[in-house]
Amino acid sequence: MKISLTLIFTLLMIFISSCSSAPSSSMKQKIINLSIETNDKNKELIIESLLVNKQKFNINFQDENSYLLENNVLNSNLKYFCKGFLDDQKDILEKLIFQDKANKDKKVLVIFSKEQTPIAKKLKEKYPNEDYYLMKEGDYEIQIKKLLDIGSSSSRFLKLSQLDKNIEISHTPRIKNNISNIYFLMNYEIGKTIVPFFRSYAINLDFYSSTEIFHDALDFKKLLDFEKTYIPITDKMIKNLSNKNSFNLQDNIAITLINDYIEIEKIYQHNLFRENFIPSSGNKIVKKNNCVKRDLNLWQISSDNFIQI
Repeated sequence: MKISLTLIFTLLMIFISSCSSAPSSSMKQKIINLSIETNDKNKELIIESLLVNKQKFNINFQDENSYLLENNVLNSNLKYFCKGFLDDQKDILEKLIFQDKANKDKKVLVIFSKEQTPIAKKLKEKYPNEDYYLMKEGDYEIQIKKLLDIGSSSSRFLKLSQLDKNIEISHTPRIKNNISNIYFLMNYEIGKTIVPFFRSYAINLDFYSSTEIFHDALDFKKLLDFEKTYIPITDKMIKNLSNKNSFNLQDNIAITLINDYIEIEKIYQHNLFRENFIPSSGNKIVKKNNCVKRDLNLWQISSDNFIQI
């Protein structure tokens, strides 16, 4: 890794010299000074961001008193932002799914994997009247059928069909009717398998998740495994993800977040608040001496939306 970073730094010096005479917009022509402490992977993502955006800069990764960028960028409370990206998502989902639930007589069904148990436990403490289910490894469809009470619906259909075998009866399995919507707390490996099962049975319910459910996907089109699911994310981020061909989606999201931090850092260094900059990971204009609230909107994963991108 040290060799690759050394090579990159050498290329940076060439790049800075070459772009110093090139014309650029009012934002890009401003040199940004960065002093960041982080891991090698994030250093490469930062360099990737600066090069792609043709930004003129000075950077120092060695200063002990520099800004500490946490290794997990998506969990990091990035400088200038009120909260981390994942925390912003979870806040939006919690308010929509639990606090603003339209039908109080029905229950939210929270489906979570083992590694998400601490988050599910906190939700259960706050909202004990909802249903929580730990998805165990293996036999996912059997678990889902039992959870949704598909078996009783199929049994009733079988009894009806045996009354007169000359009559053809069409049957769509009915799930139990006390579920308002489904909230998934899990990673890509489990999510890509179980969400299609839920979609085939719970056809009239809304699904919700954070972007964690597709972080490890290598191809943007893999998001179609989660069709019908609502995700808190901005339109600009979706377009950025759809145009990326390298890294997994988690790294591409991290690059977008790093881009936002760099642009806001530049705004503060050069007092560019009149530019009314809106970060790609949010929907609010950056204002001086105010932490940035992302105010995320919901985006539904669907084949129709993919056509529009």
